[in-house]
Amino acid sequence: MATYTHGHHESVLRSHTWRTVANSAAYLRDGLVPGTDVLDVGCGPGTITTEFASLVAPGRVVGLDASADVIAQAAAGDGAGAVEFVTGDAAALPFSAGGFDVVHAHQLLQHVADPVAVLREMARVARPDGVVAARDSDYAGMIWYPRLPGLSEWLELYRTLAAGNGGEPDAGRRLLAWAHEAGLSVVTATASVWCFSSPEDRAWWGGLWADRVTSSAFAEQAVGRGLAAASDLDRLAAAWREWAGHDDGWFLVPHGEIVARVTGFEFVPSASPH
Repeated sequence: MATYTHGHHESVLRSHTWRTVANSAAYLRDGLVPGTDVLDVGCGPGTITTEFASLVAPGRVVGLDASADVIAQAAAGDGAGAVEFVTGDAAALPFSAGGFDVVHAHQLLQHVADPVAVLREMARVARPDGVVAARDSDYAGMIWYPRLPGLSEWLELYRTLAAGNGGEPDAGRRLLAWAHEAGLSVVTATASVWCFSSPEDRAWWGGLWADRVTSSAFAEQAVGRGLAAASDLDRLAAAWREWAGHDDGWFLVPHGEIVARVTGFEFVPSASPH
């Protein structure tokens, strides 16, 4: 089982609660029609999930996450009354086969030990001719300006830590291959980006990462495993703040996306991790 690199510090949830269908699931928007039953796997604080509910009503929408604390936060959020929030394991979904029209995961597969097994589980609970959809960032593809050495050091540290936790930080480019390995043959693969360049966006993105590298689970794990000292993390946080304050600052986060039709899918348990 992989360790979640980010944890659930306020600086992490600050990012998660910013996510909407428009900025994080636009590739799936055409499939979200009234009456569609949706499962959101790894739903976090539920901002995308509750928006799904507003789009597909009277369809059933369920949000699932491994963290009971985060599920409690999601259940207390705006619009949560239209969603069923449950705690559970993405690799062993607590639902019968064929229960949902759309099974969705955003920024999940990069953090699990066996993404192929999770995709198989997602396909198992999708209805015949249903859809499995996933979107994940790709850390090695991130680019920014100005090229501050501290941000390059941050990226190397993050990728090392995430891989050591059993995840795959460069998941975006692998989604199509993982879907094929999972037995999903009718797959559309696309890409989209987050781009932070306005003064407000730079302050928000740079500020939350400055806080993450010194105060979140990322910081605890990096220091605990001997990958960085606290003084190193302070220096990385300063680099993030320097970038955020630069008039020419620009940061791009690429994402891979897949929409897989479940037609003809045959469930076969995963034999090995990725």
